[in-house]
Formats: sequence, structure tokens, C-alpha cells
Amino acid sequence: MLIGVTGGSGAGKTEFIKQLRTRFKESELALISADNYYLPRETLAKDERGVINFDLPETIDHIAFVEDLKLLKQNKTVRRKEYTFNNEKATAKEIVLSPATVYIVEGLFILHEEKVRELLDLIILIDADDVKKISRRIIRDQTERNYPLEDVLYRYNNHVAPAYQKFILPYLENIDIIINNNHHFGKALEVISAYIKNLVDIEAKLINL
Repeated sequence: MLIGVTGGSGAGKTEFIKQLRTRFKESELALISADNYYLPRETLAKDERGVINFDLPETIDHIAFVEDLKLLKQNKTVRRKEYTFNNEKATAKEIVLSPATVYIVEGLFILHEEKVRELLDLIILIDADDVKKISRRIIRDQTERNYPLEDVLYRYNNHVAPAYQKFILPYLENIDIIINNNHHFGKALEVISAYIKNLVDIEAKLINL
């Protein structure tokens, strides 16, 4: 089963998924992120200031992404090189996705890209107000990607916020569950965990028949 998780930058997708995954074995719940399908930096479009805009659908290799999602649906192993963005301290590693009961499919454009959307069995939106999202974005980009504050704010106002308006909001009718993360997502985490555990238990019973 493929569970799509999306949301604006800074809404808390990464932390939600991180906490969710700690509750299950890798063979029960695995993660595939569209972030690892960015095309080479030198091929990405730049705005009028010469800044690469990562928040456009054409920055992602959706053909490879869809093919890998199909492989996961067929219980086949997927291998992919990690994308490290602009972090000079990070070393790219190979990501190996072995067969699992449930996969979390994370990405900004999973709703906008029809072929991706059609493969998802459940779609979750992690949401938060703009103040929360931008503050979290500032902290992340300064600590993990070494971006200066001015650059973070420029990207948010000119790339990130418009992307949310264009590639997520128009697809609200396709979303099954919306999780408000202005303060915490504890209760929602319990609900989704229970749902996945039920799927895992059902598969275990079928295997033992």
C-alpha cells in the first residue's frame, strides 16, 4: 500500500514521518521521497535573480519516480542515490527500498502529478499556518543546508509559497486526511499508526493462512 504524505515546506512532514517510522520495522513501513528524484542541479531552471527554483514540478524526474512506485507495488526492491541539495557536509548514500507492507510516499508534487496521484491508496496533508512554516523553514535551511537568512526568506516568498498555492491547494478534494500541525500532531500520529498496524496485522494473518 502506498500512503502519500504532502504539505507545504515547514508544515512538519519530515518530523511526522520520522516519528511514524520509529513505530514499525522497515519490512512493515518504508519511505520513498520525491526529494531523491531531483534532476541534476545544472539542468534546473533559475529565476530572474539566478537562484535555482527547486519548487517546480519539472525539477523532479517523475518518470523514474513513477517507475519506482510501480516496482514497490510489485514487491520489488528499489535502489536510488540520495540527493544532498546544497549541503557540502553531506555525503550521498545509496537508498535501498526492500519489499514492505506499507510505503510512505513523500513529496511536494505527489498531488499535482496525475500518474503519481493515481498510484496512491491514501493521501495525507500535513498543514500549518504560514508563520509556523516559515520559522521552521528558516531553522532547517540554516542548520542543515547552510543557507543565509536573506536567501531563505527570498526562496520562501518567491518559490515555496507560490508552489503551495499552485501544486497543493488546487487538489484539496483529492486529500483523504488533513493533519493540523500548528502545535502538535500527537493524536493524528496515533490514528495513522493504528491504521498502519492494522494493515500489517492483516498481511501477517494472510501469510500464516
